[in-house]
Amino acid sequence: MAPSTRDASDETDLRSREREAQRNAVVELVKVAPVAQELADRFAAAGHRLYLVGGSVRDALLGRLGADLDFTTEARPDRVRELLDGWAETVWDTGIDFGTLGAYKRGTTVEITTFRADSYDRVSRNPQVDFGDSIEGDVLRRDFTVNAMAIELGSREFVDLHGGLEDVARRRLDTPATPQESFADDPLRMLRAARFAAQLGFEPAPRVVEAMRGMAEQIARITPERVQAELSKLLCGRYPREGVQLLVHTGLAEHVLPEVPAMRLEIDEHHQHKDVYEHSLVVLQQAIDLERAADPDGEPDLVLRLAALLHDIGKPDTRRFEPGGGVSFHHHEVVGAKMTRKRLRALRYSKEIVHDVSDLVYLHLRFHGYGEGNWTDSAVRRYVTDAGHLLPRLHKLVRADCTTRNRRKANALQRSYDDLEERIARIAAEEDLAKVRPDLDGNEIMRLLGVPPGPIVGKAWKHLKDVRLDRGPVDRAEAVAELYRWAADQGIEVPGES
Repeated sequence: MAPSTRDASDETDLRSREREAQRNAVVELVKVAPVAQELADRFAAAGHRLYLVGGSVRDALLGRLGADLDFTTEARPDRVRELLDGWAETVWDTGIDFGTLGAYKRGTTVEITTFRADSYDRVSRNPQVDFGDSIEGDVLRRDFTVNAMAIELGSREFVDLHGGLEDVARRRLDTPATPQESFADDPLRMLRAARFAAQLGFEPAPRVVEAMRGMAEQIARITPERVQAELSKLLCGRYPREGVQLLVHTGLAEHVLPEVPAMRLEIDEHHQHKDVYEHSLVVLQQAIDLERAADPDGEPDLVLRLAALLHDIGKPDTRRFEPGGGVSFHHHEVVGAKMTRKRLRALRYSKEIVHDVSDLVYLHLRFHGYGEGNWTDSAVRRYVTDAGHLLPRLHKLVRADCTTRNRRKANALQRSYDDLEERIARIAAEEDLAKVRPDLDGNEIMRLLGVPPGPIVGKAWKHLKDVRLDRGPVDRAEAVAELYRWAADQGIEVPGES
């Protein structure tokens, strides 16, 4: 009797969540009703139906509808343009080849796409665009059931032909057609499954996971730019750890970010050490926790999250078994920085992101050894100067990397970093650490040495910067004397002091 009672209770709870989701959708629609309803009325007066569709319906059900709304209609693109003209403040047609027009009205952005009934060649991911005549056909072609719902704005009719409402209530990802058909049409949908797991916390249905695992190699049909876009959205989601785990579990990571599954190093009875992959996931989560604590309302920090995930990717290539059963990973930060640059470039990330993430990977071990008490103020200055604008992120990454299970050791590491930050603040109050530059600029160096622009000036500037880092600020007379000493050591004849 107990199992059937529990099943009935679960079913009642599910239906309650579905009703709550529908109420959320209505409430969210009311919030944007002035714009959405105006648009619906305009289409209805012209004899056309207008549906809120896809992710907009899903987000309305979840109570998170934003100011970017997606609509679909049977009206053809030229007719849609006519209806938008004179109503919208701005109209754009960059997606008109795919039946989509965009518009802006009183703080709301809308995209309206004519019903589609696309076909795919299953060689590329580009569809043969065919316009459809029914909402039923339009939602069938969509990637997941939670994105295959629509609301007709005139009648508020709720269209859910594939169980999307139930899947939202269950927080489950499934496909309207079979996942094999869906992913064969567009392999990018496999990455989107991982992205939705990271953004929404939804769990893919077993048949979706099975299809992803069996078809993972087809992701090669997708351009690096599109892979990068999905990966970035995944990492900037609320639950990125779950998204990464899904990529690794299904084998997709082997094709888009192979350095991550490569960190799953075996642990044997003679060489006990951390599983680097699991450690990296913990660091990722702890970095995100620190990011949110510092700025609860801030945007996700993609650079920090990439660095946290990739900070140890050099370990597999540098692992050495030491006498006595120890394991070492000497210079894994150097190797890891090079690997990071190579992978992020392959994914077509910007130069700025490639540079910043690889620098964080390179710098993440610099702190270790500080607790031994042998860092001079010069070493602290160099730490700050080498980190530059990345210092706030480096603080978070280093703290997140303290994942030892030994609570006393973990607390000692955190106390050491507290002390380092206090020293940085003290020295910064005495000196302008944000602008550690030589006490003489390039023009003065050329005048004092009597040399033209060239390599000598750069070498002298670097020497004076090192002096600045070692000693802190010096007065002009001492800086000039140091320049002359350096020039004499280099065999450079200089005019007399001026």
